[in-house]
Amino acid sequence: MSESMSLSLRLLALALVTVVVQQAAVSQLSIFGVSTDLTPLVVMSVGLLAGSMAGAAMGFGTGLLVDLVLVQTLGVTSLLYIAIGYWSGRLRELRDPAHGLVPLAMGAAATAVAGFGMTVIQFLLGVDAPVSLLLVQQIVITVLVNTLLALPVYALVRRIITPALPDDPRRRRRRAYTTGGLSPLQRPAGRLGTIPRSPAR
Repeated sequence: MSESMSLSLRLLALALVTVVVQQAAVSQLSIFGVSTDLTPLVVMSVGLLAGSMAGAAMGFGTGLLVDLVLVQTLGVTSLLYIAIGYWSGRLRELRDPAHGLVPLAMGAAATAVAGFGMTVIQFLLGVDAPVSLLLVQQIVITVLVNTLLALPVYALVRRIITPALPDDPRRRRRRAYTTGGLSPLQRPAGRLGTIPRSPAR
C-alpha cells in the first residue's frame, strides 16, 4: 500500500473515531463548567505533523462529520477546521517548529478560532444564539482547558499517523545531529584534507 493511501486511511479513521468519542463521551463531561472539544486539537495536530494539504483535508472531513452528527448547517464547522488545519500545516512547512511547547500555543489558537469563529458565523447566518459575556467566558475557559490537553492529544495523533508519513529530509538531518550523527563541521580530516607539515630541519 502506498504511503499516501495509508495516510488517507489513517486520517479517515482518526476523524471518525474523534467525532464519535467527542460526541458520545467527551461532550458529556464538564470541566470547570464547560465541555472540552478535542476536534480542533486533532485537526491542528494533523496539520503540524503532515502539512497544510493533509491538515486542510482533515479539517474538512472532521468538520463535515461534526455538522452531520449535530444536524446543523453543513460546511460551517468545515470552514473553520479547514483554516485551522491549513495554517497549522503552513507553520510546519515554513518554520518547521521543533520546540515541544508549540502544540500548546497552537492548541490554544485552534480552540479560540473554533469557538469565536463559530459564534461569528452563527451571528452572520442569523442563528438565534445569545452573544453575551457569559459566552465569551465559556470560550475562554474552553481555550484554557484545551491548552492543557493539547500535548497529550498531539502525542497520540503523532503516534497514529507518523508511520504513514513520508520521511522529511530536514527532520532526518536534525535527528542525525542530535543523536550523534556527524554534522558538516565534523567530517573526518581525511576528507577535508590534512595540513602539510613543514620539513624537518
